[in-house]
Amino acid sequence: MKAKPTIYDWAQSRAIIDIGSNTVRLVVYGGPPRAPVTLLNEKVTAKLGKHVAETGRLSDKAVDSVLTALRRYKALLDLARVPRVDVVATAAARDATNGPEFLARIREIGFEPRLLSGVEEAETSATGVLGAFPGASGIVGDLGGGSLELVDIADGGTSHGVSLPLGSLRLPALRARGDRVFVREISRMLAGADWVAEPEATLYLVGGSMRALGRAMMVQLDWPLDDTHGFALDAGKALELAKRFARRGQALQQIDGVSASRAASIPDAAALLAVLLQKLEPKGIVFSSWGLREGVLFGSLPDAVQREDPLLAGVSAFVEPLGVDAALVAATVAAMREVAPLADSAVGRAAVMLCLAAGRVEPNLRRELPMEWGLQKRWVGVDNAGRAALASALRASLGKGGAGQVPWSALAPDDLLFEARTLGHAARLCRRLSAGSARVLEQVRLRAKGDTIVIDSPDPDLVGDSALRDLRELVQHCSLPAA
Repeated sequence: MKAKPTIYDWAQSRAIIDIGSNTVRLVVYGGPPRAPVTLLNEKVTAKLGKHVAETGRLSDKAVDSVLTALRRYKALLDLARVPRVDVVATAAARDATNGPEFLARIREIGFEPRLLSGVEEAETSATGVLGAFPGASGIVGDLGGGSLELVDIADGGTSHGVSLPLGSLRLPALRARGDRVFVREISRMLAGADWVAEPEATLYLVGGSMRALGRAMMVQLDWPLDDTHGFALDAGKALELAKRFARRGQALQQIDGVSASRAASIPDAAALLAVLLQKLEPKGIVFSSWGLREGVLFGSLPDAVQREDPLLAGVSAFVEPLGVDAALVAATVAAMREVAPLADSAVGRAAVMLCLAAGRVEPNLRRELPMEWGLQKRWVGVDNAGRAALASALRASLGKGGAGQVPWSALAPDDLLFEARTLGHAARLCRRLSAGSARVLEQVRLRAKGDTIVIDSPDPDLVGDSALRDLRELVQHCSLPAA
């Protein structure tokens, strides 16, 4: 009997090779197409675009570094039998006079590189943001090594993309000419691009240097999350922090999760962001870890798959190995929806899945699950408030349901956190009653009866002392009299 493929099966994977101006990177994706899991993320910092900015040509040293990396990638992908590989090249190969020769040498290795125009690069990065944030509307700004791409997004599509020679490898030389020149040159480029931003839009920021800046901002604010994906700030606070990190001569302390090379780019990225905030006048910023590579991936999916909820797709694949399937989730939601209506939302259903899966984890490993599964895991399609709801539901489902002071308190409104704790208590009770059996739960309902909550079961012997204790905790949480 053939084994069922898992989310980590390389035979079902897809690879993207991104030949950028700063790095050449291989990412292998597995798992559900709508919420891919990263099986491998490997890069070489070749700085292809550094020489292009200075001489107009790719340096021999940088080219050799990239070709060496690509030969390894080719051997690895062939031996692993990865069924599909996409290779894209961006600003450095596009702008260099010896770019065509460089691409020809890549073809000799056995790859078929696709050279993206500036507009294609902008639109592909924006497509990645749309995949990560369904329904997103605003402006995507992707800061690469050789260029800055700006593109409008709305109604699930992209429009009006431009590419400006403002990559992280070009910014130091521009800043060395003085702050006034820096601002004037960026303003001139924006004006000359025939591109006008709608004020009060949301600015989505993509690229390694921007993520490094976002991480520095999170540390400065003592933010309860580590992952910059989905980190959002209003424009005023973002400008204040951007100006602070753009100051010349400051010594940045080591930032956990940021390499030394990326940390060195933070002041220039901050200076650029400060100008963009003042010129584009957005209402706020959101950092996105999805960009060009994920745009290639998402853009190739069928429409029906693109319309799937990425949070539910990702969580479903994550909990499946723990025996939490669609039937069990549906039965649990049906059993609790009368007392925990949040379960009918995408965030609520995802929380139900995680709460059920938490019951399958060894008891001594459960303590950190609210932080690890709720806050820190990179779910796609959920904002900071949704992450806080996941963490609150998990905490309650593990028997720690009091409001108390938790790291995520400031990320979501109190009423949402209360609803999430209600869901967590109800999930714990359903888990206890059914022992994780969908057939049992299909016959059980939690009912709001009068001014309390009761268990509606075809067999009263199903309700043991532990279930009654969980019911009392749910009732007490809702501030209702005991049945």
